[in-house]
Amino acid sequence: MAERVLTIDFEDFAKVDIRTGTVNAVKLNPKARQPAYVLSIDFGELGVRTSSAQLTDNYQESDLLGRQVIAVVNFAPKRIAGVRSEVLVLGAVCEDKGVVLLEPTFRVRDGMPIA
Repeated sequence: MAERVLTIDFEDFAKVDIRTGTVNAVKLNPKARQPAYVLSIDFGELGVRTSSAQLTDNYQESDLLGRQVIAVVNFAPKRIAGVRSEVLVLGAVCEDKGVVLLEPTFRVRDGMPIA
């Protein structure tokens, strides 16, 4: 059975600010109910932002450090397991593989918008 997809206007999508950033610090969040990392991500001119991300199934801390990621940068900050999460790191959510990060195929400048 095909999953029903909610339709939105392009203007709604255009409100979402999605950017590239490089992970410059990673640590396990001991307060998280589901295992999660606290990521510090450099978005260039937008500065460094923090995210809580459930990526422990597929990624070790060393896999994430220095890796470029894609994230939504204009959501309101949300407190998650004691962490002020300022951005949402994007990934494909797979039943059999867990969260698989979205990332540029070539290295680009941090803070570049995603279209």
